[in-house]
Amino acid sequence: MFTGIIEEVGTFAGLSGGNISIGAQLVQSDAHIGDSIAVNGICLTVTSFDTRGFRAAVMPETMRRTSLAGLMRGAPLNLERALLPTMRLGGHFVSGHIDGVGEIRELHEEGNAILMTVAADDEILRGIVEKGSVALDGISLTVAAVGVRDFTVSLIPHTRTVTNLGAKRVGSPLNIETDILGKYALKLLGGGKSAASGCGITQEFLLQNGF
Repeated sequence: MFTGIIEEVGTFAGLSGGNISIGAQLVQSDAHIGDSIAVNGICLTVTSFDTRGFRAAVMPETMRRTSLAGLMRGAPLNLERALLPTMRLGGHFVSGHIDGVGEIRELHEEGNAILMTVAADDEILRGIVEKGSVALDGISLTVAAVGVRDFTVSLIPHTRTVTNLGAKRVGSPLNIETDILGKYALKLLGGGKSAASGCGITQEFLLQNGF
């Protein structure tokens, strides 16, 4: 489990044999084999590490669901170690399980902020709500607006400085994880992709039971 507050921006050093190599200075300083580290929002398991960085296992499912396959050597990667119970929860609960990949549609300046609009599939947009939380490349952000085919977040200067978002442009891919609490609520209400037919809470059910 993670918070979406990025600790360090590392670099992509290569992908081979089911392992990704990442250059880093902080997140591997207290690492152990088997630890979880979020890489651009993807929860990965450390297989080896040294003073220059670490390697982590990558499954075919991870490659299908994320933007890892399109990375170029030297690309900046958002890194975060797993949450400790003693830490302040500055972001929101992030599982590191990516729902899909979106694409930056527009970047628009608004005062000291940048409004970033991200195009996404209907299945992802179903879990996006205005003023709710979303993790983009592992960064905990607040949704400013939701459209028919996209949603918008507002980026403060600090976020652009300490994450890889400063290097993103229109057309850049982003790993998206919707709020895990919202996913459970959506399934309970019968709106989830895997919800069993007739098992959700409908408006008719609420009316029949006095709500």
